[in-house]
Amino acid sequence: QVQLVESGGGLVQAGGSLRLSCAASGRTFRPKDMGWFRQAPGKEREIVAAISWSGGEIYLADSVKGRFTISRDNAKNTVVLQMNGLKPEDTAVYYCAGSPFSRGIVPRSSELYDYWGQGTQVTVSP
Repeated sequence: QVQLVESGGGLVQAGGSLRLSCAASGRTFRPKDMGWFRQAPGKEREIVAAISWSGGEIYLADSVKGRFTISRDNAKNTVVLQMNGLKPEDTAVYYCAGSPFSRGIVPRSSELYDYWGQGTQVTVSP
């Protein structure tokens, strides 16, 4: 059974930082393309960042460029989303997503990810 488990969410003041971690486990699962999505109340789920298997290709949404970074450690099957300069509009439930495939371009659509974590709440106060 494949599992993605997020950690690191919480409450922070605007301008602060949080570090989200996603750990993948499963006997046969070796995550290739990985991504972070978020969903705020009343809004659709949107991609925040994605990273290829090698780490050589990274996508960051325009809204988080210059503030967030994504990285991975394949030996530990973990992906980290470092969030700096947080804003109240970053408040959302953040989801880790994984694909068993390594595509030429990291997928930006949630439909292309097969595995999902349970989500972790990030709340940024003004």
